[in-house]
Amino acid sequence: MKWQGRRKSSNVEDRRGQSSGGGGGGGINPMLLAPLVRLLFSKAGLVIVGGFFLVMWLTGTNPIALISQFTGGGQTTQLTETYQATAEEEQLAEFTAVVLAETEDVWNSLMEGYREPGLVLFTEGVDSACGFASSASGPFYCPGDEKVYIDLSFFQDMGRKLGAHGDFAQAYVIAHEVGHHVQRLDGTLERVQSQRGSLPEAEFNKLMVMLELQADFYAGIWAHHTQKVAKILEPGDLEEALNAASSVGDDRLQKQASGRVVPDSFTHGTSEQRARWFKLGFDTGDVTLGDTFNARRL
Repeated sequence: MKWQGRRKSSNVEDRRGQSSGGGGGGGINPMLLAPLVRLLFSKAGLVIVGGFFLVMWLTGTNPIALISQFTGGGQTTQLTETYQATAEEEQLAEFTAVVLAETEDVWNSLMEGYREPGLVLFTEGVDSACGFASSASGPFYCPGDEKVYIDLSFFQDMGRKLGAHGDFAQAYVIAHEVGHHVQRLDGTLERVQSQRGSLPEAEFNKLMVMLELQADFYAGIWAHHTQKVAKILEPGDLEEALNAASSVGDDRLQKQASGRVVPDSFTHGTSEQRARWFKLGFDTGDVTLGDTFNARRL
């Protein structure tokens, strides 16, 4: 992916090296992956986590320990010793800022009155308007403050444990989370959230699948228009993104984690669906084709 030397977003907040503790104020219940963790909600709001973030499987985190981070009392934030990032991490931070800038350019051109999201880089854990989150939760979007949160070490885990390698696969992660911000701005996120509790779990899970597939589609929209303007793609880049989308399908993740597949528990879509909706956005660049909620075929 040709990204070096391109504009970097000014909406990046670097909190690496800060430590945050506890999860007060009612806590946070981010939507973690259905194959391993039941979707959780709280008064603090809703956090959407990309479908490829197999929380416990990627990190080996004890689920009880993880959940306790979201429900514990009190919040403290303090600076640790001066944070020393590796050269590789600094390059990833610069790359992330460039990709965010590219999403800004695309969505400002496609969406009237687009409000640019922030992006927070953090290590270990972070406090957001949605509460406290551990790095184990993976990258996530918080609608409460309209920011994407990323611990850059996730990209290493993504390649090592999911087999999703390459910078364009990493760009897909960022663009997917920004896709949730688009859903926040057009009201889709709120409409889906409002159905929680009023529908049977299996029916609500279907809405979640539609939500996630639309975010995949929006990631493809970003890729289409950025390629059209900036010619960023290099040989193999598209395959990297499609592999990343496919590697995080609910069916594949469930089978890897437990050896069995439970379609009613899907909340992010199958491998085939995720790759197909990304590809549709990439091939067409037509935002009107991304209505997954009324599509004849998911």
